[in-house]
Amino acid sequence: MDFEAIKKAAEGYREDMSRFLRDLIAIPSESCEEEGVIKRTIVEMERLGFDKAEIDPEGNALGWMGQGEKIIAFDGHIDTVGIGNIDNWEQDPYKGYETEDVIYGRGGSDQEGGVVSAVYGAKIMKDLGLIPEGYRILVTATVQEEDCDGLCWQYIHNEDGITPEFVVSTEPTDGGIYRGHRGRMEIRVDVKGISCHGSAPERGDNAIYKMADIVREVRALNENDDAEGTEIKGLVKMLNPQYNPEHYEDARFLGRGTCTVSQIFYTSPSRCAVADSCAVSIDRRMTAGETWDSCLDEIRALPSVKKYGEDVKVSMYMYDRPAWTGLKYETECYFPTWINKESAPHVQALADAHKALYGEKRVGHPDAMKLRDRPLIDKWTFSTNGVSIQGRYGIPCVGFGPGAESQAHAPNEITWKQDLVTCAAVYAACVGLYKGKGDEDVCVYRGGKTGNDIK
Repeated sequence: MDFEAIKKAAEGYREDMSRFLRDLIAIPSESCEEEGVIKRTIVEMERLGFDKAEIDPEGNALGWMGQGEKIIAFDGHIDTVGIGNIDNWEQDPYKGYETEDVIYGRGGSDQEGGVVSAVYGAKIMKDLGLIPEGYRILVTATVQEEDCDGLCWQYIHNEDGITPEFVVSTEPTDGGIYRGHRGRMEIRVDVKGISCHGSAPERGDNAIYKMADIVREVRALNENDDAEGTEIKGLVKMLNPQYNPEHYEDARFLGRGTCTVSQIFYTSPSRCAVADSCAVSIDRRMTAGETWDSCLDEIRALPSVKKYGEDVKVSMYMYDRPAWTGLKYETECYFPTWINKESAPHVQALADAHKALYGEKRVGHPDAMKLRDRPLIDKWTFSTNGVSIQGRYGIPCVGFGPGAESQAHAPNEITWKQDLVTCAAVYAACVGLYKGKGDEDVCVYRGGKTGNDIK
């Protein structure tokens, strides 16, 4: 394989990739509103000579190169979060600016830049004859990830009938190759009360006061230690072999689980009345050894939840927002944890490509390197579509993408042009270095599905 030719080709597309990314950023594309960026991506795929470029019923863009039966996929979600408080932005988040080194704007790192590098990586594969015999390359620009991680791949796998041999997630990795991440779930706690006139609150039963007790204990669950005398043992306990004997080492690799109250709701007849209901949302990040069932039971076991008995309901959210196409594909808000073996063939294909092209350490623009003094092969802090690809379905997945996790969801988001080039080159090289799927299970840990009737 001519690695210098691959690097030269990727560098030659630097300006084209920058232009494409600027075009995508200029089109607002929050979850369920991605039509414009999907259609712009299809135009780019067709312009670059993809063998086929199509939009599936959920609204995902699928671009194909090659004619083989086996599939290697490169996934990037094309939706973004909103801009938040516009006063926190120094420039227009959809127009922004471009320098010789960076591109500014919402979605640059998280994660339209990954889609750009994957599209051009596939173009380089075709130009240089790098697609292995018997394989097709699939580039997916996927929707609704920010709303519901992995929903797009539930649809692609179950309804489009696509099962790749492995998938490269192009989410930002700070120049690293990532072999797993924590899972997450969205929990809701509902508390019932009884309203009365606010001038005599003792006549009622204030749901907000009950919830205040529960919220304090949710915070304790996140912040406490796991010492013997601690009543509410903190989530750090999963790093301790006493509480997680089978998976504490995996948990130490991924990092401990976390929980935080992310939303609060209430009902009350008026501002002059006692609240008769209160609910909160809990964002729960799950490490190895934690299950959707254990996380729900952990909340149910809190002293205040037990104290208020049948007045409290603990449940998992369901997701049912329609895609931009109008399709509604309902699923539970549970996103499984996963870890790959470092020795897995698909992980090593990325590592071998990086080492051949750029060496054994992370690379990038000098301004990015302060976050990149870490092992080349590591893990994400946040979650990705890998929760379905590998966590739910066991399809091998590995991460390598332009940009930085620290830029995700932040004002004044930027991505580095050098990352676009580096990733496109590594994508183009890795497929030819892949040694094929062996008999060994590539998973170290996988959360899997729930017992619910979800495909």
